Amino acid sequence: MSHHLSGPDLRSPGDDARLDLTDVFAFTAPSGDRTVLIMNVNPFAPTRGEHFHPDAVYRINVDTDGDSQADVAFSFVFSPPVDGGQTVSVHRSLGRRAQSHEPGVERLVADAPVSFGSDPAIVTAGGLTFSAGIRSDPFFADLDGIVHDFQWTGRDSMADQNVFGIVLEMPNAELGSNPLIGVWARVSLRRDGQLVSMDRGAHPSLTAYFNSEDAKDTYNAREPADDWENYRDAWTAVLQHTGGYGVEDAHRVLRQVLPDILRYDRSRPVAYPNGRKLTDDVTSARLNMVSGGRITTDHIGPHHDLLDRFPYLGNPHPVGAAAMSG
Repeated sequence: MSHHLSGPDLRSPGDDARLDLTDVFAFTAPSGDRTVLIMNVNPFAPTRGEHFHPDAVYRINVDTDGDSQADVAFSFVFSPPVDGGQTVSVHRSLGRRAQSHEPGVERLVADAPVSFGSDPAIVTAGGLTFSAGIRSDPFFADLDGIVHDFQWTGRDSMADQNVFGIVLEMPNAELGSNPLIGVWARVSLRRDGQLVSMDRGAHPSLTAYFNSEDAKDTYNAREPADDWENYRDAWTAVLQHTGGYGVEDAHRVLRQVLPDILRYDRSRPVAYPNGRKLTDDVTSARLNMVSGGRITTDHIGPHHDLLDRFPYLGNPHPVGAAAMSG
């Protein structure tokens, strides 16, 4: 299910939903001269996690020169919750420092409020616009149909569910003059003074289809620059089994998702896998890929509660409704 429940046995990494990355998006804002980056975490929020983890570093990485290494990184660090509230600081790292999982020394936003109600808390700092808090989950899929041998139910499993969204919008120039960027997200947890990577990814529904249960934790801890070497052979075998691919065709298809970095050429229209809009049908794209073209859609369309303005993610659903169906 996209990147929801990306730990072993359909559980959250570390059995903690606050550390569970669900989706990554990259698209151009309606103005045309600003880039939007979104990472969502905490599936079925707030039923499995009521706040962001205060000992975690949430991070969006951006590769600006095509070497599959971060050149710009935005890190988000949250305070311990107090009386149901929480604040967040936004840090930026550049160059080689962006390859460290630690927050950058440059703090762009300090102690901004996190929104746990219907209205988003929006902060501007220089050219940056930022928001973090509970929002409607934009992912759409017939998960029951997928699990039950593609017998479609017509039900969107995420239609009334929420996530915690982290949304950044900035001038295109903030990410360099090259219109082609690569984007991925990571959630790390501080243990005994060290940051441990709990989850990472960019492309939807990779670990669910391609990684065995005992491989998921290792995948979440690794760097995308090593993905082709680490996963080419094992994932080729999966495509041979599920889609009848030959080796060369499997390699060609896997080049679209390995390394697990979402490439976005901002000089071209956004449509997955060139970036990802909130309305892109990534479930059908992945079904088509793994089945070798035999299954082309799950017949579920995008959500209608998306906003045409920042923070773009829809207002959260009532918690009672999400809890009953989650």
